[in-house]
Amino acid sequence: MNPSLELQLKTLPSEPGVYRYYDKNEQLLYVGKAKNLKKRVLSYFNKNLPGYRTRIMVGKIQRLETTIVNSEYDALLLENNLIKEHQPFYNVMLKDDKTYPWICIKNEDFPRIFLTRTKIKDGSEYYGPYAKVRPAKILLDTIKHIYKLRTCNLNLAPNKIDDGKYKVCLEYHIKNCEGPCEGLESKEDYDEKIDAIRGIIKGDFRKAKEYLVTQMMKHAENLQFEQAQFIKERLDALEDYQAKNTVVNPSIDDVDVFGMTSDETAAYVNFFKIRNGNIIQSFTTEIKKILEEDDEDILEEALIEIRQKFASDSKEVLLPFHLSVEIPNVKLIVPKVGDKKRIVELSEKNAKEYRLEKLKQVQIIDPERHSNRIMAEMKKLLRMPVEPRHIEGFDNSNIQGTNPVSACVVFKDGKPSKADYRIFHPKTVTGPDDFKTMEEVIYRRYKRILDEGDALPQLILIDGGKGQLSSAVKSLKLLGLYGKITIVGIAKRLEEIFFPEDPIPLYLDKKSETLKILQRVRDEAHRFGVKHHRTRRTNSTIKSELEEIPGVGEKTIELLLSKLKSVKRIKESSLETLEEILGKSKAKVIYDFFNNN
Repeated sequence: MNPSLELQLKTLPSEPGVYRYYDKNEQLLYVGKAKNLKKRVLSYFNKNLPGYRTRIMVGKIQRLETTIVNSEYDALLLENNLIKEHQPFYNVMLKDDKTYPWICIKNEDFPRIFLTRTKIKDGSEYYGPYAKVRPAKILLDTIKHIYKLRTCNLNLAPNKIDDGKYKVCLEYHIKNCEGPCEGLESKEDYDEKIDAIRGIIKGDFRKAKEYLVTQMMKHAENLQFEQAQFIKERLDALEDYQAKNTVVNPSIDDVDVFGMTSDETAAYVNFFKIRNGNIIQSFTTEIKKILEEDDEDILEEALIEIRQKFASDSKEVLLPFHLSVEIPNVKLIVPKVGDKKRIVELSEKNAKEYRLEKLKQVQIIDPERHSNRIMAEMKKLLRMPVEPRHIEGFDNSNIQGTNPVSACVVFKDGKPSKADYRIFHPKTVTGPDDFKTMEEVIYRRYKRILDEGDALPQLILIDGGKGQLSSAVKSLKLLGLYGKITIVGIAKRLEEIFFPEDPIPLYLDKKSETLKILQRVRDEAHRFGVKHHRTRRTNSTIKSELEEIPGVGEKTIELLLSKLKSVKRIKESSLETLEEILGKSKAKVIYDFFNNN
């Protein structure tokens, strides 16, 4: 560490603020925020600093700068702005440069309503942005189905309408417009519709419903039943749209909701904007992890960035877990029960589904990256010192102790390596003793690998609970391999993962890819073992019938089966065929045995 940096570390303030790390070329490496600058920055220079990538970054730091602010929230805002401006290499960022559509209510007489990706500071109202264009189009189509609005770009100033400058167009004749250009619709009536439309866009359907019901009743009182029916259809369309968008109690109003899931390489954050119980905005993004960022840090960054992106000023934010930051005049709530809890769970579900979708795409486009991510996840969840690039799974197969076999399957980088599969026939065990069989097979497998100098696996998976696992551990201890290879057992009933000397099993998420890999290894070992057990049992039955022939031994039986494949074909063979295989004397014994019988 250079003396200048060492001196800076000794004189850091214990105030909230932002710190910036620079390398020897004055390139900005990282921007971070802190409640206590001194405590946070010094933690990076701890000898036991966790995380390989973090240690690499710290090794490059030659200089640091700090900026003191009034609160942790101010630090978060400043950090966010600096990251967007300078894009440091080691910071996580919502790298999303797409231009999202807005619904615009134009600042003009008889305002038009349309979709746009460009905001102009001309006094017009903009609602959004919408993460996907389709929901915005559906909303606009619903509005246009309910209300007759003008679509032309004429300047409908009062004096120009009074002077009779314009004539109604085709839109009027096909009943899509009420003809304000000729003064056939008053500005007051048009503005009343625009006011109701504002409510619909914000998720408040009350004014729109009141307006339509009033119009419908007016037509009905005047015996204009066709017009009343038309209004009724538009009211039904509005209620149908509302029903599809209402997901929680309508009393939940003006709330932002965040859901999150993460793995070793990325985090996935979902955002809902809720008004009057309706989701009027939905957005999900992937955030790549650069250093060993925890979920709290990432969600804090995402919360500020996404609320800015979607121009949200909600005073209540629902979260899946607590954050240390406090936002002025905003309540950060982690709901425990009720509708608010359910909407957070829905947001988390959206984040998880988005993650699965992304992972499926990666699996197709970049299989190596997919494999690397799964290996990193398995290393973490199974508490391993290294990634399990080479996994071996074991399973015993027998029926009431007859024809026992033990299967060993091998997976490399999460995929089966069938050329490396092995079958073991127990030599020292009599009867159905799974524990002794597992002990023998594990010893034989790894004794041979050690003798031949072959590569050992990083993970051994035993199909069974504590008993089978303990038996396998005995053999590893005898070979001096215990502690050098991770070994676990998997029990079928509850998919429990057992570790040696740990009485409490590990329960993995049912959708966890680590669990899916372990299940696949276990199931493949079972399939391979059962297949060979059946083959051995069938061969044993066949041999027992041939063994009844006097003077016929095991070698003769194997020769016959290798040539003729089945007892049936042996029985049906001519004497000449048998003589070609075995010679005259033995052929005559076998022929006479079957034909005399």
